[in-house]
Amino acid sequence: MRGITKSFGAVKANEAVDLSVAPGEILGLLGENGAGKTTLMNVLFGAYAPDAGEILIQGRPTRITSSADALAAGIGMVHQHFHLAPRLTVLENLLIGIPGKSGRIDRAGGLTRLAEIGRQHGLTLDPDVPVSALSVGEQQRLEIVKALFRGAKLLILDEPTAVLAPSEVDGLFSALRSMAAQGLGIIFISHKLNEVRALTHRCTVLRHGHVAGRVDDPANTTSAAMAQLMCGHEIVPPARGSSTPGEPVLTLDGISTSKHSGTALRGVSLAVRAGEILGIAGVSGNGQRALAEVISGMISPEAGRMTIAGKQVARFTPREVQALGLGRIPEDRMTTGLVTNLPLADSMVLPRIGTSAFSNKGLLKPDAIRAFAEAQIKAYDIRCPGPMTRAGALSGGNLQKALLARELAFDPKVLVVSQPTRGLDIGAARFIHEKFLDMRAKGCGIVVIGEDLEELLVLCDRIAVMYEGRIVGTLDSGAATVARLGLLMTGAEGKA
Repeated sequence: MRGITKSFGAVKANEAVDLSVAPGEILGLLGENGAGKTTLMNVLFGAYAPDAGEILIQGRPTRITSSADALAAGIGMVHQHFHLAPRLTVLENLLIGIPGKSGRIDRAGGLTRLAEIGRQHGLTLDPDVPVSALSVGEQQRLEIVKALFRGAKLLILDEPTAVLAPSEVDGLFSALRSMAAQGLGIIFISHKLNEVRALTHRCTVLRHGHVAGRVDDPANTTSAAMAQLMCGHEIVPPARGSSTPGEPVLTLDGISTSKHSGTALRGVSLAVRAGEILGIAGVSGNGQRALAEVISGMISPEAGRMTIAGKQVARFTPREVQALGLGRIPEDRMTTGLVTNLPLADSMVLPRIGTSAFSNKGLLKPDAIRAFAEAQIKAYDIRCPGPMTRAGALSGGNLQKALLARELAFDPKVLVVSQPTRGLDIGAARFIHEKFLDMRAKGCGIVVIGEDLEELLVLCDRIAVMYEGRIVGTLDSGAATVARLGLLMTGAEGKA
């Protein structure tokens, strides 16, 4: 890619960006949220047309105006959110859009190609299993196989390890190294600098739409040096320090649910004390979603009881648990966190819109709503033109800051947070961590549900691991390691 420039109105997402990948090379693409990484890859994959610059494939200028053009040019992309048909089988997903012989689906040819990819790279999949029955790691494997199935010579991976257990990450890296050894070029986008250092051959770093620098030897470059290139200044992780937890502010006793919200909970019991951060680890799909929804009053358990600040929850509704002192930051900030089509100010007060602070007898108080949003924008350094900006126009890091500001403004006794820094750059993640530690010091009990084990080890006082809807082990942070947690996450609790 030579001199790629792309603007959206007055905002230059990319400006004169050069990027190259050689056959057999794994290139890391780094940058803060909003640095222009996704825009650049969307240009390469045909979602956006560049305002200036050119793309060369094997030395030849190539016009890419759609994903079909990109696929025809040998470019495949595995998005952070998978693009699969869950009701169809693995093989049917692979054959979608591929013309067969005489108008018929070439099932035999598809099976042969799938087996060949499995032998070459260790990416084995059962062709007849519905996608809905696959684990998250297997779905990602299918996305990679789908790109190879279509003849990709260059593979773009956007945050590929965000939802994987450590053992699955090892398997992914082994497959990527195998692909590179056989001449495939790979662009690896990640905020996890330890993974970038372990896997990539070179890195290109974007900042504010420009190339801020390049790293020619990632394995021998410190994460701190990479972070400084990304952010323009040194990033120092906040120190967790010691704490003296108080009485339990959240208890769950024998909570069980039905399967209507993914994996059901099976007799979950746990306690979170005032001034404590409890991490919940586990491979995605092992009951974490149901746990978060029960705690936040979104669903009612079929059995068990829950108390907040010593009071038993009688009715499991968001309003009820909120009144008892619970704050909630959901996993999907774009759909269940904020209303993206509304002004930011409106989204920031919606959970408490019926309180006297923001309404009177059903009539809104626009000045109070705007003043609250302005105060939070200033306090949390939320980067936006103002409180009436459409919420969906904010970057991921700023959306997460807005959610955090909204909940912490009302001093919750308990805060339940799902995937707090997924997709966030190192600077935004550090800000979020600092706020959690501030709340911990003030006596808030915090539940952090996440799949980034390094983050949980740095942030949490204790870590509980979920597997198939149960808590299979709880470790103090001092005794926890990635290896021990990884064994528990895969159900091997006896070996931990």
